[in-house]
Amino acid sequence: MSILLDPTSERVPAERERATRLAALDGKTIGLLDIAKARGDVFLDQLESRLAERGASIIRYSKPTFTKPAPIDLRHEIAEECDAVVEALAD
Repeated sequence: MSILLDPTSERVPAERERATRLAALDGKTIGLLDIAKARGDVFLDQLESRLAERGASIIRYSKPTFTKPAPIDLRHEIAEECDAVVEALAD
């Protein structure tokens, strides 16, 4: 088990198991979540290109603002449509 610190409330560390890695990317759908920070899209553009080269299908998502967690409906949409997700943070 790993200890993950939640940046919205680090008073009590949460212990969670890490998600199982995908064995391969070929044929998988990867969600790329832009959290609306400056230049996050630049990072995701490069990542999208590299993941596509490895056979993954990409779906892009965006949060309305980086100051709040992603809306619950957006999180459900990503969970339903994707095998994995990458959240971009850049400045």
